[in-house]
Amino acid sequence: MRQELVRTLLLTTLAGCVALLAALVFSATVGWLVFCAGLMLQMLAHFRNFALLDRWSRAPEVDIALEGRGAWDGVFGRLYRHEKDLRALVERRNRRIDMLLAAIQALNDGVVLLDRNDEIVFCNATSEALLGLRARTDIGQSVANIVRQPEFVAYLAARDLSRPLTLRSERNPGQVLSIQLISYADQRTLMQIKDVTQTDRLDRMRRDFVANVSHELRTPLTVLSGFLETLREIELTPDEQQHYLALMSEQSARMLSVVQDLLTLSSIEAAPPPEDGLIDMARILDKLRRDAESLSAGRHRIVVDADDACDLVGGEHELVSAFSNLVSNAIRYTPAGGTVTIRWHANAQGGVFAVEDTGIGIEAQHIPRLTERFYRVDRGRSREAGGTGLGLAIVKHSLNRHQALLDISSTPGVGSRFAARFPGIRVVTH
Repeated sequence: MRQELVRTLLLTTLAGCVALLAALVFSATVGWLVFCAGLMLQMLAHFRNFALLDRWSRAPEVDIALEGRGAWDGVFGRLYRHEKDLRALVERRNRRIDMLLAAIQALNDGVVLLDRNDEIVFCNATSEALLGLRARTDIGQSVANIVRQPEFVAYLAARDLSRPLTLRSERNPGQVLSIQLISYADQRTLMQIKDVTQTDRLDRMRRDFVANVSHELRTPLTVLSGFLETLREIELTPDEQQHYLALMSEQSARMLSVVQDLLTLSSIEAAPPPEDGLIDMARILDKLRRDAESLSAGRHRIVVDADDACDLVGGEHELVSAFSNLVSNAIRYTPAGGTVTIRWHANAQGGVFAVEDTGIGIEAQHIPRLTERFYRVDRGRSREAGGTGLGLAIVKHSLNRHQALLDISSTPGVGSRFAARFPGIRVVTH
């Protein structure tokens, strides 16, 4: 089109020149000469404006210098406004795209866009961390060539959009991912990846909890049911009846203890933050010593090593219950003749309440799981000692509500140390 316009202008200019020469040759009138000269000047002006338009069309810019004269001024003005509006529209769309990409990058879920051939078009930073993708090198690659776990490859091939895939990561042992395929935009696929490790762990703990509660209650209920059937169907002597009733009472007390600890743990988890009050540690330590001596019945040596110049701030009933649990555990698992030491000291970093014993000790592999509900190192020994398997779980939750941590160290055959470490804001020094 541009070439045709150039050709037209050149022919028009040439025609004007020919007309002017003809007028000169044939001695035309002065009016005719003036007309031809004006026509040539008009053609030259149009040619100049067209040259400006041609040069601008090769590299369009929002340039106010693009100005013409006459009818060309309106044309150039419209072109200038159109180009300016178009660039503003493109800039707004680019900003929106950048904001959308930034939002996708900020998501906690991984997002991977796949084309019709399951090749990666886009992936955000979360998907890179969860699946081991690299946006710089993996764009255009088939996702099945990068994530090669058989379960994922089969799920991708099946295209089952109705359910997510739960995938245990081979890259990060212990990590569990949920991958959902979502169809969009003409047979393209969006892949959403979630880290459900915590949810999976909670589900497993919930299942274990139900199984453990059932196990803990089934044994005493079976014993009670058997004794009741015996008492109903067999004639027993008074001594035998008393014996069976004593065993039934023991099993009932065991069930009551389990239920009571479950209720305590549930109430601690659901309770609001504890009301802070000043706890007189000297009085509390004296009470713990007397309770320990009563429980020990002279079979152990009870030692108290305390700093009387500092107290705690927190919920007294809750913390005393936790401390008593640690002391009673130490006495239960320390053979007769052993020593149980109760310590309380504080410094600039905070306070430490510790219970040390010279008992049977705990092997290292069991220590990380001691505060799990119903976890026992030795189930038989724990039941004989009267434990429910919930004591340390209660202690942990009570301490967490006071920003404290439970530190456990132990050596088999030597003894154990359970220390509750409180932050400085919970310690008051006289």
